[in-house]
Amino acid sequence: MTTFVSKLANALGAGAVLIDPADMAKYVRDWSGNETGKALCVVRPANTAEVSLVMAAAYAAGIAIVPQSGNTGLAGGSIPDNSGTAIVLSLERMNKIREISASARTMTVEAGCVLAKLHETVEAQGLFFPLNFGAKGSCMIGGNLATNAGGSNVVRYGNTRELCLGIEVVLPDGRVMDLLSGLRKNNTGYDLRDLFIGSEGTLGIITAATMKLYPLPKARATAIVAVGSLADALSVLNRVQAESGGAVEAFEIMPDAFLRQAARHKPDLLQPFRDLPRYGVMIEIAATSDADATSDADGVVPIAAILQRAAEAALEDGLIQDALFAASEAQRLEIWKLREAALEVTNSVATKIGFDISLPLERIHDFVAETQAMVDRSVRGASLDPLGHLGDGNLHLGIWCEPDADAEAFKAKAAEMKNAVLDLLVKNGGSFSAEHGIGSHKLGEMRTYKDAVALDVMRAIKAALDPKNMMNPGRTIPSGN
Repeated sequence: MTTFVSKLANALGAGAVLIDPADMAKYVRDWSGNETGKALCVVRPANTAEVSLVMAAAYAAGIAIVPQSGNTGLAGGSIPDNSGTAIVLSLERMNKIREISASARTMTVEAGCVLAKLHETVEAQGLFFPLNFGAKGSCMIGGNLATNAGGSNVVRYGNTRELCLGIEVVLPDGRVMDLLSGLRKNNTGYDLRDLFIGSEGTLGIITAATMKLYPLPKARATAIVAVGSLADALSVLNRVQAESGGAVEAFEIMPDAFLRQAARHKPDLLQPFRDLPRYGVMIEIAATSDADATSDADGVVPIAAILQRAAEAALEDGLIQDALFAASEAQRLEIWKLREAALEVTNSVATKIGFDISLPLERIHDFVAETQAMVDRSVRGASLDPLGHLGDGNLHLGIWCEPDADAEAFKAKAAEMKNAVLDLLVKNGGSFSAEHGIGSHKLGEMRTYKDAVALDVMRAIKAALDPKNMMNPGRTIPSGN
């Protein structure tokens, strides 16, 4: 192994291959800091040719590869196991924007580009890349593609998969597959692009991608409203969509458990309601036309008037109880700051169970009601926190042990409650992984709940493309027949 690592170092140059444990520490520890593995070395190629070289060498030697971009994943899919025999292949040095086409509204970028940097670059040209979530300052587009990341704007623009026109991939044996075409229509056989998106590095390494761009919104209207049920919230969503012509960019649910914990843990955050509602819903709509973004003679921006009109009608019909409208960009950012603090607020709860799930919109209300009843029966004082992207059916569901609850009773019931949630989820036609991926954390769920035939097909694809099982082994696809 020492000879192999030395050959890589000689081929790639100083600083491209890390072997000191201190240098490798951040690459073998997950985002939360709670999970750590070991690596043979960390390799940091600077371009696709170097990725190809590393992959071909590892393939010949039978050495496993763990691809890694920003390492902000939440499912244990981007760090090595504890064997110390795998190479972590970091794409952080591959951070070039190869091309931006304003006329075609596309950009071709390397996998190590940080999401926030992409936002800044294209917005300076009057364009918009809508993928957005709290980790945007450190996550990278390669990881976003590998996990088919979602975020807050999915309701209008779709997941990362819907934003991608083409990819460049290095296969396990080092061959480079160039699918970087910016074509909107390309009906030439199997859609290999979509095969690699969401595969979590188990089939090959995405090194670059051509992504869709959109006109930069000229105005946004943002509000947070109080509702009494998820059914009412979805009625509000449909009304705002109809009133705005489908301009809803974000529709985020924040339940009372979250708002209470946010006030306790982060008192500097916005507290939008004097009386805590069952749910707060953040709504944002955006306009790209001058007609919708230019103030009238009374100083009213049309897009803001649309949101206010829809909210007032919902208030009259009893669908919402209260509303706070952002009157400035600073107030808009305060509302977003509250929503984007979700992970920090959730992590401040000492004892909890968490899920990243999705459901058909029409089943969300019943699922949450059934889950609430199960939690109430299980542990006195536990709270249900159905936080998330309600507009696209994705909930980051939490069951929390409140300060006055019996923590030991909660822990004793945790496994039973988790299984009950998953059973209710399947009953209601949902998915146990919406946008965070499978990684190593959800292999059990894959084995239990994933369609058996679908698993067989996945294993067949994995065996065909990665016959030596060198690509992120032990992730995404559970072992067994």
